[in-house]
Amino acid sequence: MHIQFENTIDFAKELDNKDPLRHFREQFYIPFLNGRESVYLTGNSLGLQPRRTQEYIITELEDWANFGVEGHFHANNPWVSYHELFPQILTKLTGAYEEELVVMNQLTVNLHLLMTSFYRPSGKRYKIICETKAFPSDQYAFATQAKLHGFNPDDTVIEVMPEKGSAYISTESIINSIRTHASETALVLFGGVNYYSGQVFDMEAITKAAHEAGAMCGFDLAHAIGNVPLQLHDWNVDFACWCSYKYLNSGPGGVAGAFIHGNHITNTNIPRLGGWWGHDKNKRFKMEKEFTPMPTAEGWQLSNAPVLSMAAHKAALDIFEEAGLDALFSKAKKLNDYLLFTIDTINNKYPEPAMDIITPRNNTERGCQVSLVMKRQGREVFESLKKNGVIADWREPDVIRIAPVPLYNNFEDIFHFGEIVTKVLG
Repeated sequence: MHIQFENTIDFAKELDNKDPLRHFREQFYIPFLNGRESVYLTGNSLGLQPRRTQEYIITELEDWANFGVEGHFHANNPWVSYHELFPQILTKLTGAYEEELVVMNQLTVNLHLLMTSFYRPSGKRYKIICETKAFPSDQYAFATQAKLHGFNPDDTVIEVMPEKGSAYISTESIINSIRTHASETALVLFGGVNYYSGQVFDMEAITKAAHEAGAMCGFDLAHAIGNVPLQLHDWNVDFACWCSYKYLNSGPGGVAGAFIHGNHITNTNIPRLGGWWGHDKNKRFKMEKEFTPMPTAEGWQLSNAPVLSMAAHKAALDIFEEAGLDALFSKAKKLNDYLLFTIDTINNKYPEPAMDIITPRNNTERGCQVSLVMKRQGREVFESLKKNGVIADWREPDVIRIAPVPLYNNFEDIFHFGEIVTKVLG
């Protein structure tokens, strides 16, 4: 049902009062800025801390104190199998089977591990296709992987650009690029959601085009998981990886995750880097020399679980279970629609727009994040937001990124954001 929005505080409060998820905000610490509770709109950079996180971590600290090394087997959540707590929860967030999922390491570490397995250049097929303005860490990974195989990154990495006059990349442009370079492409690797523009890519269509070209296909889901619905298995994505500290609220530098499609997990011919936590768990403590990978995504593990980080991850994911993904995605869409309405209302005050929205307006091509190119007074607007208690994100030279997150943001937050921007712009 279409809602007729109004740009008033009473209307925003009315939406909040009707919100079935409104009480989840109370489960998070909202940072204070300038002596008062902030309007926190940067969950796309670092999610807020759930109040229960301390309890979950303290449980592990107490088990460490009480059991020492025996905590591996006798802790409340035995450490030796701690990573096994996550796949069941992550199935809904990723659209994958349990055996295709593993929680381990950090994002770029997992990206390199998975590229070791799935970027296998051969003959003239060696190129990597990605989006322009991919996150810098991804760009560094692509370039160094190319060098590792003896290739020049400038020749190896093909960046798909937006069409002239557009701020984002059409699916058609991506598919055309894959088809143009089909015989030379080894790997197609995109961000599920572009960190800069907030554009959600059509992962199913990209995967299909990559496979038709004879290439592997993977995704960096740092800005996608917990933000937009995913169906990695049904889309036939070969692999994916993500961090947990943005929309998943699992703490700065929190433990990351990976997906490897069921078509690959039992294939021992796929090269990978071995470590003892990826070794057959029934033989792990026999300390045998020969590496026998587990026939699941766990076979890509290297080291034992960082339990304290994983405890924070468990605290955050349990909240997703309680809230329900359908309800979260529904609220996220409504928050985002209200944000776009608020920005349009401000722009309509002027002969020329004060802000250009570079995030697609199509619901299927955006999640929580909206990126604004400030046409005037950009830095002044950003500094005024901060001075008035709104935490947003600035990207040089002129972009403000904001992301109302359904677990802890509300419609009143968005109204206050618009109120401050309106005041600065006059």
